[in-house]
Amino acid sequence: MPNATDRQQCRYWIGVVSASHVERAAQGGFAQLCHGKAAPLRRMRQGDWLIYYSPRTDMAKGKPLQSFTAIGQVVDDRIYEYRMSETFVPLRRDVRFLPCQAVKIADLLGQLTFTRGKLNWGYAFRFGQFEIGIEDFQTIARSMLGDAGYTNEQSERNPHQANLL
Repeated sequence: MPNATDRQQCRYWIGVVSASHVERAAQGGFAQLCHGKAAPLRRMRQGDWLIYYSPRTDMAKGKPLQSFTAIGQVVDDRIYEYRMSETFVPLRRDVRFLPCQAVKIADLLGQLTFTRGKLNWGYAFRFGQFEIGIEDFQTIARSMLGDAGYTNEQSERNPHQANLL
């Protein structure tokens, strides 16, 4: 788990993206948020952690999923354009994703500070990206990565490296 130094340096983010788009991002090693807008990517910096939450399997008419679907660490501070078509050129940044399992949010609602005791817990997800605290990050990460968890102890020597225990 992150140590005291990491807590001051790292921030933890939730990005809201359909599962089919998360799969492409994880395979390609990039983050793309809010339909390719720059602002969410600029909030993150090298060494920050991103957890993708997927409300649906596909963007418009996908089946409800409501799961955390990927977890990764921001590789550097570079934000770049990626031409997907003549009319769509979203912005991206590189993320190193860890092998993980999808976790239903329903299993964690009572444990997360941003959902605990809230009837309308999904409100925060409407904005496409939001910051969470380290405790919530650790709860989600443990569920996604299994009991092995992760450690960020080498972040001062190599901020790109997060080790599985």
